[in-house]
Amino acid sequence: MIDHSARAPSRKTNWAGNITFGAKQLHTPASIAELQDIVSAGTAVKVLGTGHSFNTVADTHGDLISVAGLPRSVEIDREARTATVSAGMRFGELTGSLQRSGFALHNLGSLPHISVAGACATGTHGSGVGNRCLAGAVSALELVTADGGTVPLERGDTGFDGAVVSMGALGVVTRLTLDLVPAFEIQQWVYEALPQEQALSRFDEVMSEAYSVSLFTGWHGGPVDQVWLKHRVEDDGPRTAPHRWHGATLAQGPRHPVPGVAAEHCTEQQGAAGPWHARLPHFRLEFTPSNGEELQSEYFVPRREAVAAYEALDRIRQQFSPLLQIGEIRTVAADDLWLSPAQGRDSVAFHFTWVPDTAAVTPVLGAIEEALAPFGARPHWGKVFTTPPGELRELYEHYADFERLTERFDPSGTFRNEFLAHHFPRTD
Repeated sequence: MIDHSARAPSRKTNWAGNITFGAKQLHTPASIAELQDIVSAGTAVKVLGTGHSFNTVADTHGDLISVAGLPRSVEIDREARTATVSAGMRFGELTGSLQRSGFALHNLGSLPHISVAGACATGTHGSGVGNRCLAGAVSALELVTADGGTVPLERGDTGFDGAVVSMGALGVVTRLTLDLVPAFEIQQWVYEALPQEQALSRFDEVMSEAYSVSLFTGWHGGPVDQVWLKHRVEDDGPRTAPHRWHGATLAQGPRHPVPGVAAEHCTEQQGAAGPWHARLPHFRLEFTPSNGEELQSEYFVPRREAVAAYEALDRIRQQFSPLLQIGEIRTVAADDLWLSPAQGRDSVAFHFTWVPDTAAVTPVLGAIEEALAPFGARPHWGKVFTTPPGELRELYEHYADFERLTERFDPSGTFRNEFLAHHFPRTD
């Protein structure tokens, strides 16, 4: 399949097609000055990345702005080990420049197709017990506010920790500065049929086995279908993989997470060492991301509660597994960003890739959320969920701080939409 996500997002729908945008007009400004004019003239404005969110977080009844047309730039500061990048760049467009300069990001998400700004604004992540979400690399940003002015924020500034994962509530982010690490290589292996008792009794050991680990399961009550191990190549060189590992068997060929889908869409496996950006994502930039037609949900629980949460989901698996294409379980290190789903706690994320049927999927979300409620489950801001605002408020210690921050940056409500009004209501 051909990758359509490289094109400008449709003004009518998001990538998955489950959301029809209510915007009167889609703008794709070619300069910051043009962007400032559009923002300052609007009364209802939202910014759109690559359209990979599955809910109405980017919807508006006014002006929808894509930053994909802004000039591309990557400014690397070797001494500071940072890169300042234009917000509309996709990770797949950025990583090659970093690699050629000898640098890397600490982690990447499953898809290289998503925009840097959009991924950071929703708390999107990769995997690894020591790896924070992608927004954890942001050390500075610049945004255009409702009056058309520009505001820079740096780590340590008042409100910075609330501005990074902000769902576009404060303004249009135009530039981000990202922390870098020296470039490194990854080897990727896939193991099949990990016994469930091994996955649960040795959960921390399993998830700490590699730099990045993903468990894929159809929640059918048997073994975990696949384990994707992304090992960092250390100074002593590439390693070999045993045929058996915790009772699982090394795959004898490349695999796709979704059963029956061709593995050509996936990054190279079977231990072939390659640069970080060609192994950390699950999917290759030149192909349609993931399965191409789907809905997604994801819930974050404290890592110490991971096994109990797994068991709670396993007890109700028959309610949701018929609608599932595949589930994925990943780890995310704690951070200090106010609305990051991993804020303040090392986390495990339970991800669900659903069939593209909103009417059928929505009712089962309530059952999943009820099962995970005892563990303080936080939903991914860019995916489908039904957790009420009152419950979310109790899960984030800085919820009220964020509401005050939106009032400070956007007192007129230019960047508010139904999603933000529902989850962060103002009392005035």
